[in-house]
Amino acid sequence: MRLALLFLLSVAGPAQAIQTCELAGEHVNPANGHTTAGKTGLMRCRDADTGVIQREQELRDGKFLGAVRFYRNGVLEREHRVNERGNREGLAREYAATPGERNPLLREETLRNGTTVGLARSWHANGALRRASFHGDDGREQAVAEFNDRGQLGELRCAAQPLLAPAADDAVWCGHRGGPASVSLFNSRGELTGRRLHERGELRSRESFWNNGKPRETVEIGAQGGTERGFAQDGVKRRETQWQWSTPGDGGTRRRITTLEQEFHESGALVRERHWTPGERGAELRSEKRWYLNGQPSEASEYTNDSGRLLRRDTAFHDNGQPRFEGSYAVTGRYEQQPVGVHRGFDEAGRLRAERHHDERGRVTRERELDAAGQVTRDDAVFEDGSRKAFSR
Repeated sequence: MRLALLFLLSVAGPAQAIQTCELAGEHVNPANGHTTAGKTGLMRCRDADTGVIQREQELRDGKFLGAVRFYRNGVLEREHRVNERGNREGLAREYAATPGERNPLLREETLRNGTTVGLARSWHANGALRRASFHGDDGREQAVAEFNDRGQLGELRCAAQPLLAPAADDAVWCGHRGGPASVSLFNSRGELTGRRLHERGELRSRESFWNNGKPRETVEIGAQGGTERGFAQDGVKRRETQWQWSTPGDGGTRRRITTLEQEFHESGALVRERHWTPGERGAELRSEKRWYLNGQPSEASEYTNDSGRLLRRDTAFHDNGQPRFEGSYAVTGRYEQQPVGVHRGFDEAGRLRAERHHDERGRVTRERELDAAGQVTRDDAVFEDGSRKAFSR
């Protein structure tokens, strides 16, 4: 049933062309196992109306095993072999299927029970190498080099050792010989799009460019961590991220732990900054700051651990740099927080103008208001039902 379904799918097309198949001069129907039972040889299938060959497939004792070829308009388009499980095995090729004497090879790969392994290559229609990749036993790509039709390198991913020869010289490009190596990358029009620096297969720096040639992104990677920066098309830095590597104690895969994030306005002014420190469960946020565009601080938050309880101390500012609010919160969940202690409000001159006191459950218990001279104008005790009365000492 599976082979019959594959056959029907292969012959189905926009016009639902009908194929007729023969083996050693006898008519066979690959969808009907009785017509192929016990037979060995090469089955050929042609368009029933034109007689143009569309498919060839090898049978051994009634089983589809060995060579398989597909044609388009009578020109070879794909060829491979299948094993006893019906999966592709060994060398497989794809062609442009163009009429005439020349039929350019577009892709070549080796498969093991349906999985691509080892070196795979593909070509542009003009014969220039388009892509070279190396696949491990599990089929995953370990190294890749891509090219435009001019032969210029367009993308590069390196492995811990050279893998792409003879198709591509990743031994040199990836810094496996003679120290760190830098390569330039180009798009299909031959324009410079980026650069890569590798050392013994490891990426040390990466940069990409906008169409106007200005930097778009830069990445620097070292043994301890790295830095990533993003830029607008006019060259102004808009973001920066710093991280460090963290390797689990059991020798597992190292992880990237972010330690700093910065955001910049289109003018280049810093408008937001966050700091993390590595912790048992990854990165723990320690501080966050925001700025007005005039350069004065807008908001600041500091995180501390108080006997296992996470506290956040918030400060907000007027645009002249004077404090507007101060207060602490116990962070009880991702979106949950509880007021702690005394929260204070200030006027634009930085003078204390209001206080709000909280109990251990975060409920307001007292509110005070002060005038510009610092004299108390209201001092109320606040009760659970929302009622209040003048606070008595």
